[in-house]
Amino acid sequence: MESIDAIVIERTKNWIRDIVIGLNFCPFAPKPFKDELIVYKVEGSTDAATALESFMITCRFLEDNPAMETALLIFSKGFSDFDDYLDLTDLAEKLLKAQGFEGVYQVASFHPNYIFAGSDENDPANYTNRSPYPMLHLLREDLLEIAIDKHNNVDDIPNQNIAKAKSLGLDYFKKMKF
Repeated sequence: MESIDAIVIERTKNWIRDIVIGLNFCPFAPKPFKDELIVYKVEGSTDAATALESFMITCRFLEDNPAMETALLIFSKGFSDFDDYLDLTDLAEKLLKAQGFEGVYQVASFHPNYIFAGSDENDPANYTNRSPYPMLHLLREDLLEIAIDKHNNVDDIPNQNIAKAKSLGLDYFKKMKF
């Protein structure tokens, strides 16, 4: 029988394959995904202090393993409330700075109930940042800069993603299973 963590990771990988890569929401995702250069860490705690400790452990793991390009810290049980998750994300970003990782790592946020500021909760555009679980995505800034330099018109990516999500519509995303 598969462990809960293995199931969480498998669902996350399915989401990356089918949504993030499949819909080309992130043109930088295929290579690390295909080459297995993504660290998947599942945190089952619902406590913010424990979650932030796990976040720092993940930062240090990336620091000690430079071949790994990025990491996803996946909260399998906690932070289902979007506002609580946003508070955690804010604390994680402050912790990066306090621990000397500002400019080294960048945090991208994904949540099952992600809602962009000023948008309606049923706006399909929210699905560009909706994931099967709340998660913090740690990106190496140096690799991100290289990828951005190689990509034509990075500034258009969010608008293209929003247009794609809206063209697919809310029903499309509601039918997706990870």
